[in-house]
Amino acid sequence: MKLTPIPITNDADLARSFAIRKEVFVDEQHVPIDEEIDAFDVIDSDCTHLLIENDEGQAVGTGRVRLVDEYGKIQRVAVVKPFRQYGIGRIIILALEKLAAAQGATKAKLDAQVHAIGFYEKLGYEVKSDVFLDAGIEHVLMIKTL
Repeated sequence: MKLTPIPITNDADLARSFAIRKEVFVDEQHVPIDEEIDAFDVIDSDCTHLLIENDEGQAVGTGRVRLVDEYGKIQRVAVVKPFRQYGIGRIIILALEKLAAAQGATKAKLDAQVHAIGFYEKLGYEVKSDVFLDAGIEHVLMIKTL
């Protein structure tokens, strides 16, 4: 399966990203929609949004990154359930790190759901906080030098 990362530059692709996030975060994980969508969820925000398409043009994953001081802050990483075994999460993280580095970031940080700590550790991230709740889900801060 061919997987293509696409920087989101139009409202139609942004809507495809929101559909993935709604499916994963709102429907599966019961995050309130008003906590999932925020001020950075527009084309002309400080965030760079990313979509992953498979070879059939189907949107299967998404994420976003924004520069905060020297960090690329990675957020809203989601992969639709039927495609979670294909390494799409890794593709998203590596693409977002590359985008952050191109904007001058020297480190990446993210708030990882506790169940995903091992996934991020394999990509070079280290836990830097105690467990905290975000949208009722246990998270930790993780950081990686780019």
